[in-house]
Amino acid sequence: MSILADPVPAIPFDARRLARSYYWRGYPVTQIAEELGLNQKTVQSWKQRDRWDDAPMIAKIEDHLEWRLNTLILKEKKTGADFKEIDLLVRQIERLARVRRYQAPGGHEGDLNEKVANRNAGPKKKAKRNHFTAEQAAELRRIFESQLFDYQETWWNALSFRTRMILKSRQIGATYYFAFEALIDAIETGRNQIFLSASKAQAHVFRSYIVGFAKLVGVDLVGDPIAITSELVGENEPAANLIFLGTNSKTAQSYSGNFYFDEFFWVHGFEVLNKVASGMATHKKWRKTYFSTPSTVAHQAYPYWTGSRKNKGRKKAEQIDIDVSHEALKHGMLCADRTWRHIVTVEDAEAGGCDLFDIEELRDEYAPDEFANLFLCQFVDDSLSAFKFNDLTACGCDSLIDWTDFNIDAARPFGNQRVWAGYDPQGSAEGDNAALVIMAPPSEPGGQFRLLEKHQLRGLDYQQQAEFIVAMLSRYNCAYLGVDATGVGSAVYQLLAKGPLASIVARIDYSLDFKAQMVMKAQNVIRRARIAWDMGATDVMSSFLSIKKTITDSGRNVTFKAGRSEADGHADLAWAIMHVLINEPLDGKERPKATMEIF
Repeated sequence: MSILADPVPAIPFDARRLARSYYWRGYPVTQIAEELGLNQKTVQSWKQRDRWDDAPMIAKIEDHLEWRLNTLILKEKKTGADFKEIDLLVRQIERLARVRRYQAPGGHEGDLNEKVANRNAGPKKKAKRNHFTAEQAAELRRIFESQLFDYQETWWNALSFRTRMILKSRQIGATYYFAFEALIDAIETGRNQIFLSASKAQAHVFRSYIVGFAKLVGVDLVGDPIAITSELVGENEPAANLIFLGTNSKTAQSYSGNFYFDEFFWVHGFEVLNKVASGMATHKKWRKTYFSTPSTVAHQAYPYWTGSRKNKGRKKAEQIDIDVSHEALKHGMLCADRTWRHIVTVEDAEAGGCDLFDIEELRDEYAPDEFANLFLCQFVDDSLSAFKFNDLTACGCDSLIDWTDFNIDAARPFGNQRVWAGYDPQGSAEGDNAALVIMAPPSEPGGQFRLLEKHQLRGLDYQQQAEFIVAMLSRYNCAYLGVDATGVGSAVYQLLAKGPLASIVARIDYSLDFKAQMVMKAQNVIRRARIAWDMGATDVMSSFLSIKKTITDSGRNVTFKAGRSEADGHADLAWAIMHVLINEPLDGKERPKATMEIF
């Protein structure tokens, strides 16, 4: 019996497609080849190459519908039943087309169900501002917990303690972690989160992290403060406010919530500020978290860390003794004053999974005492330093608020106002950094210097250093550039003296007398608070603290060094700043010339 409903026409036809159609209807290759007058091997080859057996069921159904529909449409005399079947077949083809769209990339339920598709056809509701769904909250928490280092898990597990105080190494992700922790808490509990930093600019580091975290789940946070709502809290509950503050007690007094005090060992007037800060978390439901790298034993926060302030005014029998050694606090401990303390050095961080450091390289880069302070959580005794810590912190300001004429993101950050610059090149020691500072000189004799920009360089040859300086100063109206021309600095100076900065570059050649003169000038300026930098610039203060008075190898003269036998200028930021300050006469009254030669 023939499988063909109609004889094969004499005119050309798509034999390959027809053969496939009959195969999908269940006929064998041999019979198909015989009926269509084709070679059996040819049909077998089509079957294998086109993978007829692997075709999805929907393709086979569409083929059957198409052939049947074509047969009915070509029928000259149609009955009522034929028309009903044609209508049915057309609707089935439309349904299969919906299935195709659903299965394609980007398909959705509306492709299958017209009612669902039309459900969103009307005006769409505007997405809630700063709002997290339950699904977004769960995903954000999953991301947060999946990337914690061991020491950060220790902080996470200490959330039950009302007061946490953490002494940490530089750059181990503490600000990053606590920003994420606070965001999770705000979403899940609806509680306010207050971030207190040395300056508004430093506090905005928290904000930038939080905005970035929210984007991970498709939420764009706006506002300052940021008001967050969440399905986990409820529609009728007030928004959780994320508040970012500098160390200005007047702006902090009206807030309440969990508060995070960043780099509290480096702020000026900690005693007064802490009264306001701790007042924000008076209610027992709020948490207080202090975290910082160590500064000096003279800082007002040091007695809080050691617990000795708790003993003030108490009888000896009532006094407490707290062991704040690294060994005691390495894993975190709730102490007798109800404060949970933790110490995390850079070595602890590495052991806890943080592989972001090359510790041996850091040891080469920093003098031993500076490394111990920045990375091993050891406090500095500033009685040995040429500069006093309290004098340095008194020079701090909130640059984002106080300097309205400066915008570092602008093409011309300081407009056409003049600036002075100082450059301390990489020294002879392999680990040394170079530093460039850009400063606003006093607008009148005896006025104040302002540190606008600071950059530390490492691993650049003398030509790259010169090119960097030219590029940075091209954004300013620079009237003076003081460059240490000792060692590598000699080559940097020579390139600058032949380039576009030739008219303003000043050669500085170090000697014992001149180094002492620079330090004395800086001491005078700092002691009188005639210089200002952002309060978050802890690296600047640390750089000055590392400079110590010492005796020369001959034992005959006094000099100033920063801890290395070969690198007198290792405190690069401090020396670069002093290259600027020395352009002003020692009495600070005469207006200096734009350029100068110093020998």
